[in-house]
Amino acid sequence: MNSIPVLSGKHAVVFGAAGTIGAAVAREFAVAGAEVYLSGRTKSNMEAVAKQITANGGRAHTAVVDTLDDAAVNQYISSVVHETGKIDIILDAAGPLAKEYGNTKMAVDLLIEEFMVPLETIVRSRFITARAAARQMIKQHAGVIILVTGSPARPHVPGATAIGAAFSAMENLTQNLAFEVSPFGVRVVCVRTLANVDSRSIQDTMGFLAGQFNITKDQAMAQIAQSNFLKVPATVQDTANAAVLVASDRARMMTGTVVNATAGAALD
Repeated sequence: MNSIPVLSGKHAVVFGAAGTIGAAVAREFAVAGAEVYLSGRTKSNMEAVAKQITANGGRAHTAVVDTLDDAAVNQYISSVVHETGKIDIILDAAGPLAKEYGNTKMAVDLLIEEFMVPLETIVRSRFITARAAARQMIKQHAGVIILVTGSPARPHVPGATAIGAAFSAMENLTQNLAFEVSPFGVRVVCVRTLANVDSRSIQDTMGFLAGQFNITKDQAMAQIAQSNFLKVPATVQDTANAAVLVASDRARMMTGTVVNATAGAALD
């Protein structure tokens, strides 16, 4: 049996590392052996994640970076490369609050401004960070760019119009970018996950729904598990585990594809 961690010797950049999903991914990357570079908008939150990683024997570095700022992202990528010599993995989990894009609202009630929020933030952010990483990884002739979407990429629940449109755009970006950069040895893979019950966005969304339907938040959360074939709730740890697999050489033949980790909730 090979006891060497699957990401040993790798350098991984995680944008949005202060959020619930980004933090979980960063921690799991470190457990798998990667040296992790955490970035986000709140320094104290990132430092808390970094302390967790280092306390468990991992290596972590933090930086305040706005993923909507193209120049700042490119400068940050360049600084990491200058320090390490290469970037092996990049994952961007930055995003707005669910209430900012009208999650749970029917399309006919959704404001144009709310609909545009995920496109102007999440999709913009993913393009900026993926492009910056791709430019460096092409030079290296190696690297993995990971995007994360959710089950609304394939409509199966009401009230997810805005985020669903953004997720669909990201999955298309995955395929188009992979088509262009894979000949240079760069893989681009999207992980489509089910609603992570312990993520900030789902906790907020379930709180909204509980109020709308006059049920408890726990009752609203319990309904999530019934939306998939396995009848179990997904967590941020599940998303982090999938990201580690995709980032590792065990998935070296995966590119330009969406790894469907929705337990059957959103089939292709």
